[in-house]
Amino acid sequence: MINFRYHVVSLTAVFLALAIGLVVGTAALNGPVADSLKEQVTGLRKSNDQWRDNVASLEKELKAEEDFAAEIAQTVLPTKLAGRRVLVVSLPTAERNQSDGVVQMLKLAGATVTGRVAVQDKFFEPDNNSDLLEVADRAAQPSIPAAGLPGNSDGVETSSALLSSALVDRAAPTAPVTEADRKALLSAYSNAGYLAVDDKITGPAEAVVIISGQAYVDKNAQRKDDSVLRLAVQLDKNAALVIAGNGAGSGNVVAGVRGDPTLSQTISTVDNSTTTVGQLVAAMATIQQVTTKKAGQYGMGAGVSGLTPKLTAQ
Repeated sequence: MINFRYHVVSLTAVFLALAIGLVVGTAALNGPVADSLKEQVTGLRKSNDQWRDNVASLEKELKAEEDFAAEIAQTVLPTKLAGRRVLVVSLPTAERNQSDGVVQMLKLAGATVTGRVAVQDKFFEPDNNSDLLEVADRAAQPSIPAAGLPGNSDGVETSSALLSSALVDRAAPTAPVTEADRKALLSAYSNAGYLAVDDKITGPAEAVVIISGQAYVDKNAQRKDDSVLRLAVQLDKNAALVIAGNGAGSGNVVAGVRGDPTLSQTISTVDNSTTTVGQLVAAMATIQQVTTKKAGQYGMGAGVSGLTPKLTAQ
């Protein structure tokens, strides 16, 4: 049997070995190894300082570009959308300051913003398809009938078509939507948690700007992204449409439009609308849409036709 004296000797040997290791290690570090480590630390510190200076310089350049865009907007935009009616639709992935910035540019151009509608994430959730169909059925009004809606079982497409009929211009000789019917329809969707109306809708719009963010990343991402695109398609049928997005990565609604040779002919996209520059371009793309009925793809991502639209003098 191992006795107590054996344990004491063993522990003493362990601590002695540790002490010797510390002495030897310290002696080694005080020599060439320590000098090498000091040189590496000094080099890393200098490199870190350089990167910090580069970041500060880039931030300063970005601010200068944003300030320039804000200033040039004062020259480029005023009166270009005077008398034009624009609806702003925000998707769940959009940022609030992104939406506010686009609205500010539209108003600077003289547009009448007929209202701001925020589509909730619930609207694109696949499990709510049947409920959306039921809401569409009971939300329909005398001047916004369900007749003529897509004859399928897709709740997003059916509801998008109904909302489009209520919120944007309709081709003659269709009777105009009454204010009471429009309010009742929006209330039905709002009460069910599918929409949030920030401002009172003042009437139908002739153009729509959709504020979007990145693609979905959850388990239903593909189906939700497809639903977002179906919403855009329905709005595009009755109005000039601009999508002010954030990036053009896979699944993103901007990428969806740019990758479709038919949609890209009628829908304009901007992929950097989280910046002042992109918000200015979104307003310019709206001007181009309502004055020349021409679509374009603008920004920094894949599939662009240019940085900005080329506006003609009015």
